[in-house]
Amino acid sequence: MGTLLLVATPIGNLKDFSPRAVESLDSADRIGCEDTRTTGTLLKHFSIEKPLFSLHQHNEHQKISLVLQWLNSGETIAVVTDAGMPGISDPGFLITRAVYQENQVYETHDVPVHKIVVIPGPDACSTALVASGLPSDRYVFEGFLPHKKGRKTRLDEIKQRSMTTVLYESPHRVKKLMSELHEMGEENRMICVSREMTKLFEEHLRGTVRQVKQKLDSKETIKGEIAVVIAPKDYKES
Repeated sequence: MGTLLLVATPIGNLKDFSPRAVESLDSADRIGCEDTRTTGTLLKHFSIEKPLFSLHQHNEHQKISLVLQWLNSGETIAVVTDAGMPGISDPGFLITRAVYQENQVYETHDVPVHKIVVIPGPDACSTALVASGLPSDRYVFEGFLPHKKGRKTRLDEIKQRSMTTVLYESPHRVKKLMSELHEMGEENRMICVSREMTKLFEEHLRGTVRQVKQKLDSKETIKGEIAVVIAPKDYKES
């Protein structure tokens, strides 16, 4: 049977790519990736030459049968995203679920099942959470908030939440998020906005919503992937 490798890739700094991750991609027969150009650059840096196939949010459903076909042929298939851990706000969940479902069929016939192996590594969620200096014992990961429908409902839930919230936001909408939180009466809520993590211009803007909003409003442009950490309801710092 085959092996599905779920391989975390650097969120910025290539030095974060582990030797085990390099070995895993080098052992794969094929590598599924969001953008073949981005992954191609990563592979070139580590002198890895493997066939690539596209696997992104718009075609993951369609690629499942092909991946299962390769696994049934005994191949090792690696899945990576442009940055971070597959399945965390990125493709990977559907493929992994399909392999487990396929395994259930094989188990009833006493046939060896496919292996699923995760090669862990950096991800923006935990990196931002630790860097925020906000409570990390209990937290909720929201991923990306809806642009329109359902956005207010999710923000209302965050407002009432008694544990830390981590979410991702586009650099084009992070100012809007600050305005929304401010208008909801959360101007004194502690928050940390992290961008360009592990890169040269890494930045963590920490303070109340009002303070961070002022810092962001002073910037003409905001670049880079952004993670936002929002403190629990009623959290105060002495």
